[in-house]
Amino acid sequence: MTNPDRQTKAQRQNAAREKARIMREEAKRKARRNKFLLQGGIGLAIVAVIAIAVVVIVNVARPASNAGPKNMISDGFVLTSTTQYVATPAIPNGGKPTPTKQADDGKAHITVYQDLQCPYCQQFEEANDAQISKWLDAGTATLEIKPISFLDRSSGTNRYASRAANALACVANYDPSDFFAVNKSLYDNQPQENTGGATDAQILSWLKKGGASSSQITDCVHSEKFKGWVKAATDRTTPPGTKIPNSNYTVPSQGFSTPTIIVNKQVYTAPTTGQGLADTAAFASFIEKTVPGWSATGGSTSSPTPSPAG
Repeated sequence: MTNPDRQTKAQRQNAAREKARIMREEAKRKARRNKFLLQGGIGLAIVAVIAIAVVVIVNVARPASNAGPKNMISDGFVLTSTTQYVATPAIPNGGKPTPTKQADDGKAHITVYQDLQCPYCQQFEEANDAQISKWLDAGTATLEIKPISFLDRSSGTNRYASRAANALACVANYDPSDFFAVNKSLYDNQPQENTGGATDAQILSWLKKGGASSSQITDCVHSEKFKGWVKAATDRTTPPGTKIPNSNYTVPSQGFSTPTIIVNKQVYTAPTTGQGLADTAAFASFIEKTVPGWSATGGSTSSPTPSPAG
């Protein structure tokens, strides 16, 4: 008798061939699946690389924001007293400044272009601060302070001139009533040239001495929020041939220098002997000669105009 469950040799060979076929098909399917996954992974990786490259290219191509601070639409901050100022919107990113309109009102309209690392600017500010403060609070003068920056080289890699100008812009934007006092504080603590500048912590402490202290100002100083504007304002002012607003002055071929001081369109030239920029009597005399009817002791004989908002 034969066992009905026992396969014949032919059946076993057929079964083996079928099993081998099934294994070959499975291997092919697995190979196709792996190839698909590999190609898909490579495709995704390529897409990711392209996306990253696009982001990098866009960020490199996109110019840094040069939007300015509020209250400095002219690239300058206009004071009508030591605590009052002319409120203005900010220069938008990509925008241009609007020159300050100076009325023919018998006042001395003083404009000072300064670099906060400049020792000559410090000399002028420290000598004339008291009398300019008196004229401002008496309503016989206005003061427009225009910070620029080209003395970064004097603080190594610290870039103090630019960072200090940015800090002053932060105050203009967030605490404008303390602008005059902060400007004085920065000059009172001006680092000597070629000594490494100052840290953010030091700058913030000097702002605080001038009365300006807030989380917004701290963030603004740390992030250097107005870095692009500082550069743009400098580039707008310093090239030879530039016509300076509200003045009869064109930047000479040898370049711009600080401080540049303008009163009612006339450029002030300090004495070359004696106290120079620290000669307060010479500066007061220049204003008296420039502004008809104006007196350093009594101010203008004209009727004062209403103070701007601030």
